[in-house]
Formats: sequence, C-alpha cells, structure tokens
Amino acid sequence: MMARAVATPPKKADAKADEPKKEMPSWEVKSTQFEDGYVSQFERGGELKATMFRQGTVKAFPEGWKEEEGVDLTLPALDKPMALKIYKDMQLGRQFEDMCAQMYYRGKMFGFVHLYNGQEAVSSGCIAAWMDKKDYVVSTYRDHVHALSKGCSANAVMAELFGKATGVSKGMGGSMHMFDKEHGVLGGFAFIGEGIPVACGSAFQTLYRKRVLREESANQVTAAFFGDGTANNGQFFECLNMAALWKLPVIFCIENNGWAIGMAHERATSDPVIYRKGPAFNMPGIQVDGNDVLATREAFGEACARARTGGGPTVIEFMTYRQRGHSLADPDELRDKREKAWWAERDPIKRFEKEIATGSLKGLGITKEELKEIEKEIEKVVEDAVEFGENSPEPDPSQMFDFTFAAPIDAAFGTGHPRHPEYKTSIQYEMEQGLWD
Repeated sequence: MMARAVATPPKKADAKADEPKKEMPSWEVKSTQFEDGYVSQFERGGELKATMFRQGTVKAFPEGWKEEEGVDLTLPALDKPMALKIYKDMQLGRQFEDMCAQMYYRGKMFGFVHLYNGQEAVSSGCIAAWMDKKDYVVSTYRDHVHALSKGCSANAVMAELFGKATGVSKGMGGSMHMFDKEHGVLGGFAFIGEGIPVACGSAFQTLYRKRVLREESANQVTAAFFGDGTANNGQFFECLNMAALWKLPVIFCIENNGWAIGMAHERATSDPVIYRKGPAFNMPGIQVDGNDVLATREAFGEACARARTGGGPTVIEFMTYRQRGHSLADPDELRDKREKAWWAERDPIKRFEKEIATGSLKGLGITKEELKEIEKEIEKVVEDAVEFGENSPEPDPSQMFDFTFAAPIDAAFGTGHPRHPEYKTSIQYEMEQGLWD
C-alpha cells in the first residue's frame, strides 16, 4: 500500500555552499556507571545525547521502609497459558499499530495518531499479565495498545480511530481519547499529565469504598501510564504526594522512551532518573528494562500486589523506546539512525521469542508453530477490525451535544440549554440547511 505523496518546498540557495563542511564529531556508545547500575549512552563530541538502556532492575525505597502488614509480594510463576496470552497481546499491539500507519497514510484516519511500536513489553507485561476487567487504566495520547491490553476489542478501537459510531468512544474521541467504562479504560488524555489526577481519583474511590463503605469487593488497582516528558509536570508531583499520604492503590507507570516529543530526556530535566522520585515521596521506586516483558511483568506484579493488599502506591520507570516518530506526522529526523538501530536489536517481541525458544521459558514447551499460529490469528483479527471500522456508520449529528454532562440537564438549566430537545432540534435544522458548512 502506497503512502500519500507529500510536497516538499524547494531548497534555498546556500550562500556558503563553497565553504568546506565542518567535520562532525563521531557518535560512540559507551557505558557509564552510576551509583546503582549501568546506563549505555550515545555521546557525540563528549556531549551526552541520550540515555539508552538500563541493565536489569533497580529498586529504591524510603529510608526505614517496611511493607504494610499483610502485604504479600510473592508472584505466581509464569506458566504456558499466561506466556501465550502475553505473546498474543504483544502481537496484537504491534500488528494493530502497523495497520494504523497504513490506514493513516491512506487517508482513513485524521488528526494526530501516536503509535506504540517498540513499547509492547510494558502494556502486555503490566495490563495483560495482571489487571482484571474491574481494574482501571488511565492512558495518554498513545493509548490504542493500552485499551487493547485491557480487553477492548480490536473492532471497537479501530472503529474509534475511523471516527465511527461503533468505536469505544462512539466515534467522538478518536485516536487520543479511548474510553471504555466496561473494561475500566478511563480515557486517553491528549494533554500530558492531566490523566494522573484522574488515576488518583479512581484509586481514591476504591479506597473509600473499601474503608468507609466496607465493600469487600473493593480491591481494584489503578495504573496511570505516561511518558518521561510528563514526569516534569507539576501534577505528577502533586499526585505522588496525595497517593503516598492516603496510601492510594495506584501505580505510576512512566514509559521512558527517552525523547518525550522530540527532546532527549537528559536535556529536559535536572534529575533524569525518574524512579528515585518515588522514595522522595515515601513510596517505592523501581526502574526496569521496559523492553523485557519478563522484567516488566515482575515489577508491575509486585506493585499490583502491594496496591491490592493495602500497601499503597509505587513508581515504576520503564526504560523503553518508540520505534516510530512521536506521531505519524513526525518524520523522525531528530534521532540518530545508529541509535534507532541499537534499539531495534532489542525489539521486545523478538526478545520474548528468544526467551521462549532458548532462554528461561524453554521449559514451557512452546513451539515455533504455536507462535506462528498466533501471529496469523492476529493478522486476521486486525484485518477484520479494518473491515468493521470501514463498514460502521458515522455518528448521528443529533448526538453532537450528548455525553457532555453526566446528569439530566433540562430541569436544572431550562429549555435554552444545548441538551434540551428543542435546542438540539434547532441545531439539527441549521445543519440540514447547510448553515454550518
């Protein structure tokens, strides 16, 4: 399938074309030892450009930290059914996003579309591995795969991207605003940081139902996913304070892909090691290889167990990398090709396949044929989702002012309010007469 041609402006004449070009310092990869681990970095001419990779998992706790009584962080071993579930979820995330790119360049999707390629080990190792339908997820504008991992159907997510009435948000949210009450997806949020207070509110209602209303079923966990750029936002710190003060069952999941929108993380923050902000607010902080699904599963599993059993919040920093530009409108020219190649070798799906074939999961007896069958199954799921989205109806214009207020509005505001039938009828008339064209 061919992408749309994009016209490029003619280059201006270079007045200095005859001057000799300056030699740029060469890139090099070096290992720098921090006090708590190794970070491989790309440098150019002695200037740090990007933190690349954290070896292993690092945990930090407040001074004198003790787990709450009754908190058990023992995790069940990964068995074959769960391993296959995680692999299937990773394949779904990758193939779904690849199809989104095709549909976007064919003009089937509009606006900004932010893809998740390369970060699948985070969503699958956290949401698919540990979260139930009753738990809650709060996402960002890069939210398609989080919704899929939480159980939203590929049909409904794709239809939402097509702006159709059968989408998870009835076609009114689009790429950046996936919301599904049934599956506990509390929204993708276009502005960075605005989802974190929503996550704290979600966790608070769980705590209130448990402690005040004495509901035995109130053991839900809320996970807030956001990126390294958001970790400099004030709402993050305010919510860390609130979550620690009230021991909210919330997990702060920072998907540190190193570049925010387009600036290397180290150039945007005074302390680039985000997980250490956990102990500063009296909660555990963990940094984990976000491209290793076994590591993400373990780190999130412990945090989930802590939150479910009254132990309070956790900060987890997942060191990962997006394989595409910030959005599909981003030509991705800021990052060095060698940097991207370095990460491509550490593709999370390939790493998981290697663990299954020759690594720690070899004993599960999963065959290449089983993995290939899953891959083909997901191809069909994604193709069906596209067909479903294309054939679904557009939202009814009469719903333009619906879903804005939670309670009945007519009695409170009278007939002049946009939710009142008479007002909506007049708007419909104006649209039919072409007055809004």
